Amino acid sequence: MMQPLIVIADNLQITNKIIEKAIANYGSGPIITMIKKCEAAGAMAIDINSGPLSRNPKKKMAFLVNTIQKETNLPVIIDTANPEAICAGLRANRKKAIINGFSLEPGKLEKILPMAKQFNTDIIGYLLHPDGHVPANASDRLQIAVEIFKACENAGIDKNRLIIDPVLPPITWENGQFQAMEVLSVIKFLPELLDFPVRTVVGLSNLTAGNGEREKKLLLERSYLPMLCAAGLSMVLVNIFHHETIKVAKACNAIMNKDIFTWEEI
Repeated sequence: MMQPLIVIADNLQITNKIIEKAIANYGSGPIITMIKKCEAAGAMAIDINSGPLSRNPKKKMAFLVNTIQKETNLPVIIDTANPEAICAGLRANRKKAIINGFSLEPGKLEKILPMAKQFNTDIIGYLLHPDGHVPANASDRLQIAVEIFKACENAGIDKNRLIIDPVLPPITWENGQFQAMEVLSVIKFLPELLDFPVRTVVGLSNLTAGNGEREKKLLLERSYLPMLCAAGLSMVLVNIFHHETIKVAKACNAIMNKDIFTWEEI
């Protein structure tokens, strides 16, 4: 039986002006309001997308983690490229946290990956080339996955701490449809390739990034999510207030994970 899809709210973003102001002024009110709304909407984890936090990164990330964990027991995903901020967030963590994330870029291998060992926590590995470019196809992604796995192994990190993000580009890319299908192949074949049930995560919002009609974007999001579930996806980053998409996630879980089906789960 497949494990249930973990739905991660990606709504706590510094691109939201209210959240940006709250972080800058250490104002907990808007953060708490957002977390409560996300949990009520069905979030099973909270992504803290704080941006680079170039000023006072340690203090601001610690503030975010502390504020959120006072209000909820949901896991937090510490989503920033700033190593100082990640470390401060992990030190502040009192419940469950996930590092988001690292890649084969030398700086991230050196500064971010070892934190998973130091704090004994999960970490997301991006299937990107060392120069940060998106791989051309599934074969390239799988090759990078092996390198990511070896990097974790060399760092002394338990393989079960690793979560793979195959990197989903926007559908509007020149080869966007092809890339979307290649991501499905990667999710499907990763456990066989790495010889253990490696978990995977996808940022669903990336699929429809850029210009486009909102209703058509939402339709595409709702259509692709069941394909990801069927491929074996473990976690999805999504706008938790896209309520119809969340209904689809619940329906997928009801089909995949229950010994006895009940309509109440949908």
